[in-house]
Amino acid sequence: MVENIPPSESASDQLIIVSGMSGSGKSVALRTLEDLGFYCVDNLPAALMPSFVQALSQNAVGLRHRLAVGVDVRNRAENLNRLPQILAELAQSDIGYRLVFLDTRDEVLIKRYSETRRRHPVSGDGLGLADAIAEERRLLRPMLSMADRVIDTSDLNVHQLRRLVLTEMGLAAGAMTLLFESFAYRRGVPTDADFVFDARCLPNPHWESKLRPLSGKDAPVREWLESKSEVGEYRDDLLRLLDRWLPSFEHDGRSYVTVCIGCTGGRHRSVYLSERLAEHFRQRYAQVLTYHREME
Repeated sequence: MVENIPPSESASDQLIIVSGMSGSGKSVALRTLEDLGFYCVDNLPAALMPSFVQALSQNAVGLRHRLAVGVDVRNRAENLNRLPQILAELAQSDIGYRLVFLDTRDEVLIKRYSETRRRHPVSGDGLGLADAIAEERRLLRPMLSMADRVIDTSDLNVHQLRRLVLTEMGLAAGAMTLLFESFAYRRGVPTDADFVFDARCLPNPHWESKLRPLSGKDAPVREWLESKSEVGEYRDDLLRLLDRWLPSFEHDGRSYVTVCIGCTGGRHRSVYLSERLAEHFRQRYAQVLTYHREME
């Protein structure tokens, strides 16, 4: 669920502040922004935001409108309590910002923590998980009350949240966004794929002992795959197909297309191909993302 708030003038925003409950998907949102060219810093002390934005705006060409920070309960309580004053400092310095808060129902958060066995950041105070979540809500109440966007991620998967970051936060700007996702067939095909390609027919670096611990993003694996002629032929065939048909999706008004490439383990061939395809299409589309499901 996304609150029905009119889109802000994103062109004037210098900073996007991402906050929310632990386990609600803040890391996914920040990674999506990073894929889109934002300079992202997670867990920045809130008191440092004005000086952080001013320093980068003055000293880094091209970063002025592409900054994002994650601010959550890991901040000290005094920083969170001072947030209204800190945001006022941003406004006085003529820094445009948007505050996006990701929320999730308590029962969903408990399930996510139980499945991942992660430690809640507030549980160090001797609290049980349910009590830690309640305390976190209390501490983040000022952030929630000031948010320009509140996104309920309880029923969203990773891909749906990425889409919301693009559309509800006004980043898509009418252009079509491409997502290239690698996956392992043994864990199933992603349910929201528009294109699915099977790379299991290609030579497998997994059987090379030196390459097995690496991924398709590592240079030795890329070089090994590129030494195999059939890998290059497969890649070129995919490029020709997508070069031919993606414009038709765009002309049909599609705002988001997901291209999924699978292999046995989802770490070598599919990752390599996803990265190479994304590299190619970044020359044509402004918003091209990658997501490697088995490496998250």
